[in-house]
Amino acid sequence: MTRGPTLPSPRVTGAAWKNAVVAPSFTSTAAGSASGTAAGSTRAGDPTRQLLRHIMVVGGTLRDWEDLGHERWDERVERLGAVADRAGASFLTLRAFEPGADPVDLQWWERQVGSCHVIVDPCGDGRQRFAEAMQRLQPDEPVNEATVAEALYAPADCEPDLIVVLGPSTRLPPSLVWELAYSELVFHPMAWHQLSPDDLVDAIADFARRERRFGGLDDES
Repeated sequence: MTRGPTLPSPRVTGAAWKNAVVAPSFTSTAAGSASGTAAGSTRAGDPTRQLLRHIMVVGGTLRDWEDLGHERWDERVERLGAVADRAGASFLTLRAFEPGADPVDLQWWERQVGSCHVIVDPCGDGRQRFAEAMQRLQPDEPVNEATVAEALYAPADCEPDLIVVLGPSTRLPPSLVWELAYSELVFHPMAWHQLSPDDLVDAIADFARRERRFGGLDDES
């Protein structure tokens, strides 16, 4: 996937941050999983179950991304984007897990798949990303959670609700810093080239069964 030097993520000034509702039903493809789980379903008093606006998939090194090749990249973006679109997500971000021992320069790019905006972001260093986001803030802008998030995620107008990490749950991606606070994490211990649309379907089904606490703890009974 040689697309030129890495480009900074574009920033949409004054973007309105918003929520969306997940409408269709998603059932895990895993054998023995509970059937009929609706990504848009809610329990009484728990409307957080229906919010799935932004999905992020994190995996592979920059060399792994390069080795995937143009044809497989196009297929991956189209197929994963179609799954995210069916789930009602407005944004799907693909991000490298880490730069790796032999990093290459890859370009940030994007594509529209149905109603889902797919963002391909090769930056594997979360600290570098955060520093660059701070540099993009205007001198007269306040530095707060909203402005920092906008600078980090643009053109997405919301933070990731679900982050699918390709790797063991014992290691967090160096490419994630800010995102770890409130997003729901689903781990798939697999290599980047092994990722399939069914894996994303399984992750969305897992997300639909959760009660989101946005960094908080469950109430004691």
